[in-house]
Amino acid sequence: MTHPTEHSLVQGGRSAALATACVRGGVAAGLGLGALAVLVTAAWISSPYPDGGPGGALHVASGLWLLAHGVDLVRTDTLSGLPAPLGIAPMLLAALPVWLVHRAARDTLDPGDDGDRPRASPSGTVAAVAGGYLLVAAVVVVYSESGPLPADLITAGLWLPAVVLGAAGAGVWTALGRPLPGQRQAAAALRATGLGLVTLCGGGAVIAAVSLAWHAGEAQAAFTGLAGEWSGRAAVLLLVLALLPNAAVWGAAYGLGPGFTLGTGVLATPLGLAGDPAVPSFPLLAALPAEGRGTWVHWAAAAVPLAATLVQGWRVGRTAKGWPARDAALTALASAWGCGAVVAVLAAAAGGPLGSGRLSAFGPVWWQAGAATVLWGACLGVPVALTVRAWGRRALRPKPLPLSVPAPASVPVPASVSASASASSGAGIGEPFDLEAQPDAAPDAAPGGPAPQATGTDPGTPAVAAPTPVPAPAPALDLDLDDDPGYEPYDYLPAAWEPSPPPPDPKA
Repeated sequence: MTHPTEHSLVQGGRSAALATACVRGGVAAGLGLGALAVLVTAAWISSPYPDGGPGGALHVASGLWLLAHGVDLVRTDTLSGLPAPLGIAPMLLAALPVWLVHRAARDTLDPGDDGDRPRASPSGTVAAVAGGYLLVAAVVVVYSESGPLPADLITAGLWLPAVVLGAAGAGVWTALGRPLPGQRQAAAALRATGLGLVTLCGGGAVIAAVSLAWHAGEAQAAFTGLAGEWSGRAAVLLLVLALLPNAAVWGAAYGLGPGFTLGTGVLATPLGLAGDPAVPSFPLLAALPAEGRGTWVHWAAAAVPLAATLVQGWRVGRTAKGWPARDAALTALASAWGCGAVVAVLAAAAGGPLGSGRLSAFGPVWWQAGAATVLWGACLGVPVALTVRAWGRRALRPKPLPLSVPAPASVPVPASVSASASASSGAGIGEPFDLEAQPDAAPDAAPGGPAPQATGTDPGTPAVAAPTPVPAPAPALDLDLDDDPGYEPYDYLPAAWEPSPPPPDPKA
């Protein structure tokens, strides 16, 4: 008869934890797909002219779910009959699937209240959660091949695993307490990168909002022209909201300098719009700059990367006050490279093809946006970091101590003053004060006679008393008179002429 050992129990518990993580990943994929399916089905039911049946609505939902993960779709029902790619993913749609994967990985690794149950390793958790999610995604890819929006297999094999693994890794990092690298330079570079990205994307959103408000009339005309019924307008409004993060990335790329493409051979930069754009009618596309050379209004978009670079360099400089200049410069350069890498990924996700021919290139070019971000950080962020570091080191310098002042020399005091001071301090504490006591007179001095002359001096010169230094004051006596049993407090001293009261007669 064999008994299970502790090692086998532990291995069995870890296997169960990995299986649970795999199930959590599959459930996360199903929840995201189900939420989009409910939304698309509700729009199909509320449409006054529904096209196709419930199967078509489910195919559209699966296509949107794959598009949210960065997978390109292929439109087969075109006017020319040729398949056309659709690669611009609404980035707001990706928020729900990414959050679901993040939560599944975090809850799998976080023990919660039950800290005794076995847990999988961080790498095992990422692999298990991503594996369960990708199993469901593979089924969805196969299902979409029979619909009007099949998935592109190349982008499905590249972007889909990358997004899922990144979200699962972020969930594990959160469950571990969001640790940063042990090296102080790497941690400071990551913090500065995050702050610079927030500033850059926020500034890009401001650029897009200002341009859309400036072209509000064209945007309203495009909105009303796409759909006349309330259900169609609601669908267009949801699509506009889902594309708002894309507009923020477009605005950031426009301010960085490279801008974005509006078709083959058409480029929009702060210097102007070159080429003949062929864009569809859509509310967000009404905010595009007009054709021709740019003005100071367009050049003002460069303030966004300028502010982001200044904030990034300031963050590094504040952190590197006590570091050598070489470490501060390398940290600022690493932060610029990290920010450029993330901007390149965001630019690739925000753009893509809208069709074939002239619309095959639409949106920011990822490598141009990333390279421009690195150049901004290297040319401006590094000097700003060094300047802030040098300014901060001024506060770290020790202040000079005040010079010590020598004690003043003792001033000679005449003998008459020192004698009077000695007589006044001669009475000790607790001794009676004699009003008739007189200071001792000199032996050769008469009461009214002249003052004696100094020994060894000429009789014709006036007598000068020898200087006597002032004695140091006597230390104060710390006497506790309350402990003396014979001590009786009194309010005044009796005068010498007051007779003492007669003692009581014992015979009386």
